[in-house]
Amino acid sequence: MDDDVERAARKVRDVGQVVSEHVARSGPITGRASSPDGAVTVVATPGGPPQEITVSAAALRMGPQGLAAEIMRVADRARRAAGSRLHQTLERVVDPRELTALGFERGHDDEQHQGWLR
Repeated sequence: MDDDVERAARKVRDVGQVVSEHVARSGPITGRASSPDGAVTVVATPGGPPQEITVSAAALRMGPQGLAAEIMRVADRARRAAGSRLHQTLERVVDPRELTALGFERGHDDEQHQGWLR
């Protein structure tokens, strides 16, 4: 039993080290999304809060509730784009099924063209 626990702990450490090195090489992983008219743009991290929100003067015509809803919608797309980028970056070193189980799904090509940054 102790050997099994030690082997599992060693594997977790080894995978953690490989993931850390891989992410360090790839740089920060963020996602960027914009509203269809470009009035709202959000940059976010995988599963994290928005890092940057840009609102054009035209977006102010949406009113407070409309603008808030649009920011939330675009922020969700930015988070999903970041999660997809994280999935693509780590699937070389971690089982992709485990990444999906953690909530980082690989996006479809039509979602990915909306942009993500490293």
